[in-house]
Amino acid sequence: MMRRRTTLLASCTALALSLGATACGGGGPVSAGGGDKPLSGQTINVAGVWSGSEQKNFQQVLDAFTEKTGAKTRFTSTGDNVSTVVGSKIEGGNAPDVVMVPQVGVLQQFAKEGWLKPLSRTAQKSVDADYADVWKDYGSVDGTLYGLYFKAAHKSTVWYSPDALDEAGVETPTTYDEMLDAGRTVSESGLAAFSVAGQDGWTLTDWFENVYLSQAGPEKYDALAAHEIKWTDPTVVDALTTLGKLFKDKELIAGGQKGALNTDFPGSVEKVFGPEPAAGMVYEGDFVAGVAKDQFGRKIGEDADFFPFPAVGDGKAPVVSGGDAAVVLKDGRSPKAAMAFLEYLATPEASAVWAEVGGFLSPNKELDLASYGDDITRETAKSLVDAGDSVRFDMSDQAPAAFGGTKGAGEWKILQDFLRDPSDPKATGAALEKAAAKAYQD
Repeated sequence: MMRRRTTLLASCTALALSLGATACGGGGPVSAGGGDKPLSGQTINVAGVWSGSEQKNFQQVLDAFTEKTGAKTRFTSTGDNVSTVVGSKIEGGNAPDVVMVPQVGVLQQFAKEGWLKPLSRTAQKSVDADYADVWKDYGSVDGTLYGLYFKAAHKSTVWYSPDALDEAGVETPTTYDEMLDAGRTVSESGLAAFSVAGQDGWTLTDWFENVYLSQAGPEKYDALAAHEIKWTDPTVVDALTTLGKLFKDKELIAGGQKGALNTDFPGSVEKVFGPEPAAGMVYEGDFVAGVAKDQFGRKIGEDADFFPFPAVGDGKAPVVSGGDAAVVLKDGRSPKAAMAFLEYLATPEASAVWAEVGGFLSPNKELDLASYGDDITRETAKSLVDAGDSVRFDMSDQAPAAFGGTKGAGEWKILQDFLRDPSDPKATGAALEKAAAKAYQD
């Protein structure tokens, strides 16, 4: 494991000797300072979307930081509405110190509101040295780096039960049409093909983005993400039509459309890997593995596996990513300790803590792949890091939160309506454009 050593000026205080650049403006990330605990007596309040097994695993990272520095930590799960929850806490004078932001659009919003502190020189050096430029770009607003991407997601993975596909006698597909055909064969064997988490609108945006990136191509994807083309564009209607082939086929979806709309993300994984399987496949990111392993005891690579999201039509197989960026709020009560925490998160040491327990990918190029607990995750992590700047970030996460990141509103709600009734892709495109124009203030 690579550990950076700090060279400190003799004039620094004892705290500075422990915190490196956080106190002195130079050097390396927070260190244990020998037997001392440099942040003893301080408490860092951290907020993020994680719950369940993800929260439990992140807690191990928090505990490792406490062991290293003496700082206590408190984690608050915000649910999906990070922007609303954090905004209300700031207004109430109870701002967290650190927020793990899951959407680029929300990070940009926080920065423009003047809520964020730029990353320290130490954290910036770590990002420059150990991350592909794309992660720095997505963490920056108007040229200033505010966000440190600690956890990444590979959102172009379809997870399946090998037993279910073997029972149906189907091979893993390489095209979208093959995937639907394989799904129908699985359905004929007694299980539904797909478990769809329609209760969580963000999963539906991920479905759309993979279809759109493959079918329309990266240039159109970038243009739509920036709202340089409208959601009424023919490429959007075509992608919705393609996605609608799955949504309208009740044989393919566990519980049909109504069942999907009543299934959240953890529930969708349970329907494939839980004690009473109802489907053979579930689409979502690499983090499916963490739920399958932690909650249902599945061994990744043996009784839980994945295939890449398949190519649509004549397009290439998509590679969509996402990530959670750590930011420091100006109004937090422990700003120096909070920045020290981000410096810690920028190290391979911090990433290794979560990598070892599963359900995690790091964009940090210096994290030893041996830190991951299974070959499947190592393969996924290597694919993400090797993709470098060619990765396309989750489109809804780049949008203003009102459109791409709010439960019961914007893209999430409109795609839930489309799942309920996928008969009119043009009308859905028009509804998306109306909501996007308002959010982007076009």
